Amino acid sequence: MTLRIASLPLLICSALLAACSGSDRLAVDSGVPANPAAGATPPGGAPVTPPISLAGRWTLSSSGTGSCAMTFGAVQDATEGSIAPAGGCPFNFFTSRKWTYSQAGLTIRDHNAQTLAQLAPAGPNRFEGRTSSGQDIALSR
Repeated sequence: MTLRIASLPLLICSALLAACSGSDRLAVDSGVPANPAAGATPPGGAPVTPPISLAGRWTLSSSGTGSCAMTFGAVQDATEGSIAPAGGCPFNFFTSRKWTYSQAGLTIRDHNAQTLAQLAPAGPNRFEGRTSSGQDIALSR
């Protein structure tokens, strides 16, 4: 009987410590939200499928400043992907690294996840919009 009573505090402490190692604690320590769906909506709105596949080579242009090629990486029906800009991009689009598509349209972000431009569909294989500083740009195939 004495052995059972003496082991009771040990069992209680073990149960409490086991509860501390739950997934919520691990998620906070790893920097990943405990609920992956929480905060998954991008700032521009809920993800929606783009009207066309964005994967492939595009031309970014702005009147009076020139143009450059950009390769968008994505799988079929993706709502986000990578960007590999070629040399000579106008403004600071040489820093483009990621695109996302949401209800707000196509967003191009730089290597620091800062928005460079917001564009909307403007016909087949064409998007038009403005940079974060207000310059008109177009993205076309």
